[in-house]
Amino acid sequence: MAQRYGGKYSPDGGPPGTAPRGAFQGARRTRAGGRVNLLFLAPLPLIWQAFASGPVGLALNLLALGTLLMAAWMTREGILAQEAYEARKVARRPGFPRKMAGSVLTGLGLALAGFAAGGGIVAPVIYGVLGTVLHGLAFGLDPMKDKGLEGVDQFQTDRVARAVEKAETHLAAMSDAIRRAGDRQAEARVERFQVSVRDMLRTVEDDPRDLTAARKYMGIYLVGARDATAKFADIYARSRSAAAKSDYMMLLTDLEENFVAKTQKLLADNRTDLEIEIDVLRDRLRREGIRPEIQSDQQD
Repeated sequence: MAQRYGGKYSPDGGPPGTAPRGAFQGARRTRAGGRVNLLFLAPLPLIWQAFASGPVGLALNLLALGTLLMAAWMTREGILAQEAYEARKVARRPGFPRKMAGSVLTGLGLALAGFAAGGGIVAPVIYGVLGTVLHGLAFGLDPMKDKGLEGVDQFQTDRVARAVEKAETHLAAMSDAIRRAGDRQAEARVERFQVSVRDMLRTVEDDPRDLTAARKYMGIYLVGARDATAKFADIYARSRSAAAKSDYMMLLTDLEENFVAKTQKLLADNRTDLEIEIDVLRDRLRREGIRPEIQSDQQD
């Protein structure tokens, strides 16, 4: 079986037989496609219907077309927001129920289209109700409650959710900036750095008590990486400077090593906390005189 070459002097810089973790590791296929794309195509025949009727029919059909396209857009945005919500262990519910709004707009658009076709008021009402219900059954409802960790107070959960959202904003800005450089190797390097950052974000979500220790990394260092990426992209897009690219790659390497080391320290601290909890519980059991191993021997 063919195997892609990789080594010390290859562009990826990894040992033979290994592949660096990239942005697609652990990625799932998005649900914002397929059926959602059909929602954008389904109302297009209303264009011909609009120009084949009188002024009132023209206005109603175009209004129905715009409403249905808006419903499709709201549905897609709602699905993307739900996927981001499901991907995190600590997350706030979407601020606006986009999928539910898409259901209402779908019903309204179908009602307008039915009214434009004539036939009284009963048919448009039926179209509207059926469209709203079927859209809701097909795409579901938006998340209606915040998602956090049991045993963690709401204040801590909100702090972690806000910090993670802000960090994800910085990472998205880095991705947008590096594309301006037009260098695929630099884009791949930024993706690998972002994987390390997201490892830290998931660790903080698992234990919100780590937020204080990781705040400098999720804030100051990440903002610095974002700004450095924007400056590098502007310089490299104009001059294609190899020196600037080398310096930028070294910076990402240093940052990644520090993020990885900090994440490992957070995980080690979490394991230490678990060991302390276990020792405390064992001490309490001993004080209560409960010895499972002795009881099992007596039963034998």
